[in-house]
Amino acid sequence: RIEMCNFGVKVSVIEPGYFKTMITNAENVEKNLLSIWEKLLEETKASYGENYLKECLVALRKMQKKCNSNLTLVTDCMEHALTSRFPRTRYSVGWDAKLLYIPLSYLPSALTDFI
Repeated sequence: RIEMCNFGVKVSVIEPGYFKTMITNAENVEKNLLSIWEKLLEETKASYGENYLKECLVALRKMQKKCNSNLTLVTDCMEHALTSRFPRTRYSVGWDAKLLYIPLSYLPSALTDFI
């Protein structure tokens, strides 16, 4: 963003939280995760353990339930960044981005790692 300033280009960063898209689609992510797991060496699988894979799949399904389906929140920010005379430097989109990620970015790393 800062590098482009010298060329007269203003860059706005759009930081969405979890939204229902093909990237967060549980079936796609689960399929990719299982595909990667199958390609791992047995030694690596043993290091992580089957429980790791099961816990990842459970967390993935829980996360899917929390994804926001209202993509207009993101596209509205994109529109504002593109058409506004004075666009913001950063757009945090979604409740999780505003209430979780922004505050976490101000905390010490050790505390964010714990959380």
